[in-house]
Amino acid sequence: MDFKIIGKISGVETIARGKGIRELKRLQKHFGPGRWLKRKGTAKVQISGQAPCMAEIHWYEAHGVGKKEYKIKRFLAE
Repeated sequence: MDFKIIGKISGVETIARGKGIRELKRLQKHFGPGRWLKRKGTAKVQISGQAPCMAEIHWYEAHGVGKKEYKIKRFLAE
């Protein structure tokens, strides 16, 4: 699903780190080594052709690599 994050991501939390990430080997192979974190937060998103809405977003990030693989986990009431 293609979407665009509008504005800042708020309420950011780390939900897994290092070996606690199931996809760690794939992330390291595809993006390189680093101190990988799985994070979540809320943001206003716009899906192509639809009105903006709030959603819970999950992504992976590592220092020196940046934020990768954003995904919408659920939509929230505004």
